[in-house]
Amino acid sequence: MMTPEQTSQTAAGANNRPDDKGLTPSPPPEAQPVLPAAGPQPEAGRTPPPSRLGLRAAAYGLLTGFLFTLVTLFAAPVLREWLFAILPESQFSLETRNMEIAQLQREVQQAGKRVASLQRRMEALVPRQPYVIVNSSGNRIYVMSGKKLLHEGICSTGSYVLLKAQDDRQWIFSTPRGMFRVQGKVKNPVWRMPDWAFIEEGRPVPPPNSPERFERGVLGDYALAFGNGYLIHGTLYQRLLGMPVTHGCVRLGDDDLRIVYQKLQLGSKVFVY
Repeated sequence: MMTPEQTSQTAAGANNRPDDKGLTPSPPPEAQPVLPAAGPQPEAGRTPPPSRLGLRAAAYGLLTGFLFTLVTLFAAPVLREWLFAILPESQFSLETRNMEIAQLQREVQQAGKRVASLQRRMEALVPRQPYVIVNSSGNRIYVMSGKKLLHEGICSTGSYVLLKAQDDRQWIFSTPRGMFRVQGKVKNPVWRMPDWAFIEEGRPVPPPNSPERFERGVLGDYALAFGNGYLIHGTLYQRLLGMPVTHGCVRLGDDDLRIVYQKLQLGSKVFVY
């Protein structure tokens, strides 16, 4: 018979003895190590990717902030006006507004005085005696007396054609613009043909006082000289009136020329623009 100590030693040896298959017995469950779960694991030192819920929340936040910024930008002027309308003005704002209004009133008064001065000066420049206005762009004439229109008609002015001679001389057939005065009035004028008239026709240029230079009946019944050889005169080609076809003079029809000759005197003003 075994003693109690021998019995416990025998049991302990039996527990440490290999089983029938030659394997050592496994440790108790509480002593087994915990193994990691199956599947890929995050590497050490890397932050796990955010979840879809976090990305969606961030996107909604950005969109909301953007929309709020747009609304604020567009609504800021209206909100400011509402705020100014609701809140009472400070004493400083009232004083500033009154100073600005007073300054504007002074500027308006000064501007009115300047306008009145310019109007008086302009009225002083308007001739009291009859004068003529020539619109060289629209080929129209206006016979005026002060601010009153006496007569309106058509005319022809410079063609702006460039003519060159073989001796390097050249002419541009344009009507001069500016303010002039009537320097001479002639009935049944005779045209003294300049050099360019012969060059234009391909004819030899005669001496200065040659009879070939004088031609009658081509300037109409009247002629009014307004400086530098330029005339207001009639024409044989009245069908061309209203077109820029002249060599610089102002051509009129018979009726218009007669009125201009009768209304204007020596020294009368001629405005060409």
